[in-house]
Amino acid sequence: MIGRRKIQTLPAGPVTEQALRAYLSGFIALRLGISEQDVEQDRSFESYGLDSRTSVQASGDLEDALSLRLEPGLLYEYPTIEALAAHLAMELEETHR
Repeated sequence: MIGRRKIQTLPAGPVTEQALRAYLSGFIALRLGISEQDVEQDRSFESYGLDSRTSVQASGDLEDALSLRLEPGLLYEYPTIEALAAHLAMELEETHR
């Protein structure tokens, strides 16, 4: 989509929880203009200042990257990188069974 920058792509084949964590850390780092190493994976998305618009955008980016239908409110339901990556990894595993 024009005007939306992808931070990275996920690897082809099975996507691991670790790859999802890296992707999400990159997303937060890009939005805040900080280093990925400064992103705490157990800190809430809300504490990083992600508003509803950014959360929906993140869901859309993930949906595109994973080719998986995701709910727009996913970042509220799974409010940390750890929680969201674990959930998505489980969803992906179930889809590929």
